[in-house]
Amino acid sequence: MSLQRRVEALLEKGDGPFTGSDHALFGEFRSALGRGEVRAAEPEGGRWRVNLWVKRAILLGFRMGRLAPAGTLGGAERFFDKDTFPLKPLALEDGVRLVPGGSAIRDGAYVARGVVCMPPMYVNVGAYVDEGTMIDSHALVGSCAQIGRRVHLSAAAQIGGVLEPVGAMPVIVEDDVLVGGGCGVYEGALVRRGAVLAAGTILTGSTPVLDLVTGATYRRSGDTPLEIPAGAVVVPGSRAATGEHARALGVALYTPVIVKYRDEKTSAATALEEALR
Repeated sequence: MSLQRRVEALLEKGDGPFTGSDHALFGEFRSALGRGEVRAAEPEGGRWRVNLWVKRAILLGFRMGRLAPAGTLGGAERFFDKDTFPLKPLALEDGVRLVPGGSAIRDGAYVARGVVCMPPMYVNVGAYVDEGTMIDSHALVGSCAQIGRRVHLSAAAQIGGVLEPVGAMPVIVEDDVLVGGGCGVYEGALVRRGAVLAAGTILTGSTPVLDLVTGATYRRSGDTPLEIPAGAVVVPGSRAATGEHARALGVALYTPVIVKYRDEKTSAATALEEALR
């Protein structure tokens, strides 16, 4: 029987009671997540599909787990977490550069060869971080977030996860995206390949993104997430608030703005520099 079918049978237990075999099965599932063999969401013909059973199983792990010591820092400080989610057991052969200094990766997160982790940073369970990506200091990759190849998550970038609601699309950042310092990508936003987010850009489901190149406005609609087009260069901007009182006070609302598009010959850094001149 496949891992998915066995896990789906375990999900029927709800709140238990859970046996030793149940915990062993959850450990098998968590290991498959950590190897990238199962994912919370995956590409399918240019679109992304949410794997509901994976997200449900991660949530079940929190119900199954008991609070236990979760590791030490320098042998002096102690940490406590659910025993179903220990730290990821990395080895030198994994080819991940994890620089000392307060970083943590939860088991059940996939971190590919060539990923660089600068301290302090955090990768949560269910996240998928592909080859050659840089996770800079104070950056977060939230639960179930999907990060592509050669992505640069600059210092203090926050990539939300979206574990719940179960059917919701997690945050997805495709290949070759540059996420500037202090950016936030939340609420299942989808950043397509090669896009550039200037420092301080915040993407949420409730904030429209204005495209000054095409005249389009991008926003979340129902189950369709906010989607940033491939190669878009996005900077923080503002738009005038509506209403007589707002106009009288000169109130403006934060709005991300697409100011140009990259081409294959233009690096992300160069595109951003030109856009901000």
